Amino acid sequence: MTTRVSGTEGYGETVAERARQYESIGFADVHSDILHLFPTTPSQVIDIGAGTGRDAAAFAERGHSVTAVEPTPELRAEARRRHARWPIAWIDDSLPDLDRVHELGERYDVVMLTAVWMHLDAGQRERAMARVAPLVRPGGLMALSLRHGPVPAGRRMFEVSAHETCELARRHGLATIHESSGPALLGGPAVWWDRLAFRAQR
Repeated sequence: MTTRVSGTEGYGETVAERARQYESIGFADVHSDILHLFPTTPSQVIDIGAGTGRDAAAFAERGHSVTAVEPTPELRAEARRRHARWPIAWIDDSLPDLDRVHELGERYDVVMLTAVWMHLDAGQRERAMARVAPLVRPGGLMALSLRHGPVPAGRRMFEVSAHETCELARRHGLATIHESSGPALLGGPAVWWDRLAFRAQR
């Protein structure tokens, strides 16, 4: 059975309001630094911690086969409602173990970890990388973002450096191909993000 991770607290509350915020910023704006790395031909994509489905829907709209993983029932339901027109496979599963995902036996051309990694403590990050890295096909892409700044009330987040994350990925066969930092599009001037991308070397 999948281990449920502390870190999803607060995300099931006021879902409609959160969804309006998240979906008010476009996929291309959020991922502008790494858009050039995404495949342009139909590919297998998994979005881990898919939230309200903005990114999953954007990939589906571009012709990719998309699996979206979201452990919070309220967010998952909102995502299904908002993006019902797209053939997205939704899975109730969570980091660090992703047991249900691994039961599928699939590997992916793109693995997305947008705004989720900092919810894991150090031990969970070690376990999660060991579970996520094998999901990336040889030559495939993993994209990850890290939030820095004040933690919103009721949330669980850790300060996680890009250096630590790149080193952890390297130990699991993922080479860093992009690293950038920039201000948050939501959250105020005290919040900023690292955006990382990796290529599977296996």
